[in-house]
Amino acid sequence: MTSAAAPYFDDMPGSAPAGAAHWVRTGDGLRIRVGHWATPDARGTVLLLPGRTEYIEKYAHVAGEFGKRGLAMLTIDWRGQGLSDRLVDDVRLGHVERFSDYQHDLAAALLLAHELDLPRPWHLLGHSMGGAIGLRAVMDGLEVQSCAFTGPMWGISMSPLVRPFGWGLSHLAPLVGQGLHLVPSTRIDSYVEIAPFQDNMLTSDPEMFALMKAQLAAHPELALGGPSLTWLREALRECRALAARPSPDLPCLTFIGEGEQIIDRPAVLERMRRWPRGVIEITEGARHEVLMETPAIRAHVLDWIAELFAQSTGRSRMQPVA
Repeated sequence: MTSAAAPYFDDMPGSAPAGAAHWVRTGDGLRIRVGHWATPDARGTVLLLPGRTEYIEKYAHVAGEFGKRGLAMLTIDWRGQGLSDRLVDDVRLGHVERFSDYQHDLAAALLLAHELDLPRPWHLLGHSMGGAIGLRAVMDGLEVQSCAFTGPMWGISMSPLVRPFGWGLSHLAPLVGQGLHLVPSTRIDSYVEIAPFQDNMLTSDPEMFALMKAQLAAHPELALGGPSLTWLREALRECRALAARPSPDLPCLTFIGEGEQIIDRPAVLERMRRWPRGVIEITEGARHEVLMETPAIRAHVLDWIAELFAQSTGRSRMQPVA
């Protein structure tokens, strides 16, 4: 595979350190943007799989923190978001035809990782939707030494009264040509752009929430709104399929924010109960995006993840970064 240079928005708030971005082609013909950050004398590479609505530059500060801890990082704009090919006429609608299509994106990113000869060993870090994509990948033998997850979408939070309606509507709507309708209770506008900080579901840190708003104000073409009913159908099917499979034989560390409202917390607890080499933490004071939390929470989470990655490769204990 030969990649080509892609834009990296180093002019937006919070996009430092600047990464290098690349266009790659998936096996089914889509153009996907992949970014990476090099680290001198890196002792491995983190394959960061972001969530729905996210984009490469949002994770620049995470790449910088991993760099301080001796790790390079690669991340991706999934199909239908960021600067990767959007899939429907209304580019603000979050959509995918089949959840397994995201594996094509990951495969293309991995080919780029080989092309760039990113430092080994590789480790996986999946957030939210990226946690579901990453779990399937490691179950299927992804070449990583260890894995970590934050707020992984191994189930979607719905009340017991709403859950049957969500299953029924998301499965019926595509059959009658309505699969591109928004999921009820969501909006076509980006949640970050329209939600006030108070009671937001993502972070307890007002500065980080303001930064996310400023990034989309600087580059609104990165924004994405609510998901389609087809996306919901595919996500629910994938969560059910993953739940039926055993955990992979890998060291694993998972974080759920104490104030989590987006993913199905019992599903994550059940998965980690069945993960023999797994550890889970309910992170005090955090919401859905623990990597976008207060500096103290972020440092705690990243120190622990970096230490897991170090221990899984037999290196000596890494000291937390001040």
